[in-house]
Amino acid sequence: MVWQQVYDPFGSMLISTLLAAIPVVVMLVGLGFLHLKAHVAAGAGLVSALIIAIVAFGMPSEMAGKAALLGGLTGLLPIGWIVLNIIFLHQLTEQNGSFKILQDSIAGITEDRRLQLLLIAFAFGAFFEGAAGFGTPVAVTAAILIGLGFSPLAASGLSLIANTAPVAYGALGTPIITLAKVHNYDVMAISAMVGRQLPFFSLMVPFWLIWAFAGRRGMMGIWPAILVTGVSFAIPQYLVSNFFGPELVDVIAALVSMTCLVLFLKVWQPKEIWTKTSLKGHEDSDPGQEAAKPTKHPTADVVRAWTPWVILTVFVFIWGLPPVKDFFNGLFAPKFPIDGLHQLIEKMPPVVPKATKEGAVYVFNLLSATGTGIFVAAIVGGLVMKYNPFQLIANYGRTLWLVKYSLLTIVLMLALGTLTRYSGLDTTLGLAFAQTGVLYPFFGTLMGWLGVALTGSDTASNVLFGGMQKVAADQIGVSPNLMGAANSSGGVMGKMIDAQSIVVASTATRWFHHEGDILRYVFFHSIALACLVGILVTLQAYVPPFTQMVIH
Repeated sequence: MVWQQVYDPFGSMLISTLLAAIPVVVMLVGLGFLHLKAHVAAGAGLVSALIIAIVAFGMPSEMAGKAALLGGLTGLLPIGWIVLNIIFLHQLTEQNGSFKILQDSIAGITEDRRLQLLLIAFAFGAFFEGAAGFGTPVAVTAAILIGLGFSPLAASGLSLIANTAPVAYGALGTPIITLAKVHNYDVMAISAMVGRQLPFFSLMVPFWLIWAFAGRRGMMGIWPAILVTGVSFAIPQYLVSNFFGPELVDVIAALVSMTCLVLFLKVWQPKEIWTKTSLKGHEDSDPGQEAAKPTKHPTADVVRAWTPWVILTVFVFIWGLPPVKDFFNGLFAPKFPIDGLHQLIEKMPPVVPKATKEGAVYVFNLLSATGTGIFVAAIVGGLVMKYNPFQLIANYGRTLWLVKYSLLTIVLMLALGTLTRYSGLDTTLGLAFAQTGVLYPFFGTLMGWLGVALTGSDTASNVLFGGMQKVAADQIGVSPNLMGAANSSGGVMGKMIDAQSIVVASTATRWFHHEGDILRYVFFHSIALACLVGILVTLQAYVPPFTQMVIH
């Protein structure tokens, strides 16, 4: 029996919206204010979502349970699989001492903590976002930063802030390609339009990142390096997105930015070397390790220390290539339609032009998953580091035990996000934004932010709200391409507060059960940057010369 989603079951959008918001509020309040452990807060959010979906929105209880199950499976693969294997690799490099050599080699480029942040959290993280996405950049950069001596809150929070401007083009352009395919946008038009929004923030985020870490004075002390980093990322981001397409935007921009920054640091260094590792204002409660003078290691040792990470980079990039994914999926990627859910839920107007059945298929694409590429890279890297197979197996078991609660949290949070999607709770929240009339370009951008905050994925947010953006844009007389792009560009700022990203960060830094601290820290940065994107989109909608940037 087909169930049709109901977005206003009480005949009052205010009451329906408030009810739809309860599960998210329960989880965020539990995490951020009640200091519940992440898996407990996620479990409470999931229980409340089940109650609201079944009792208030009329979703059949069996469907609600199966939607949560589908989300939990998705939490294990691909997200949990990425986290488990990147921590496994990090464990191996720490235990054999090569990570300490890697730290010293980075400090050899610059001992200044602010410059290390630019190089690793922003530029190196953007490369991993472009190559793999789905939590990989935060897992890698947070693990490296904590190894360099950054405090846990700094390593976690700053990795999340840095992983914003590149997200729309993550995983070889997956969010934009999916938006175009699912909602019938022109892929080049959307790629170009996002490329006329995010470069402003690619220039701004490095400044914002260092300000968040070191304050205004600390930021001004290295402004030339920040400017080089931002400009050398923003210009390729604009050019590639507008003239070549979305696939290699982040990869090319990140490589250019890293190269330019390293070359610039050969001719320029700040007058004062910043050695503090804690966030400005958090020094007492969140101590890191003061920078020690880096040891000079033989070149051969440095090469060996970097080899596992080079192997990781190569494997992640290869695994992200569409032909490689297609090849692996052709070998083994069984699909499991969820009986009792698949094609039995209909999305309804005005979200879609006509009633549309929702698919519910779990694809067990283990071979093509990014986490598998990371796993293979970790095994190869471990063998290169001279671990024997028995040591690798023992280390993997220890890693699994280490991240067990993080994996549980990811499962529960993805179950919550998937249930809100299939029950229509998130659509009710989106429709509330769509009632804002002439202010819609601003609030439509925040809809994208909300979508990523709820689902943890710019791709999922584009699937969720991309069609609604097109409908609303036509109603108020602005370009659908503008609002489709705004959904993705605004969404990237929600990435730092989505629950799975916060769990990935806390796990990578081994700062377990501090997810609430991370959420409280990054929330202001997330909403402030999202509002700035909304202001830019509003200018592009109504105010010359910004209107000249819009692709109709």
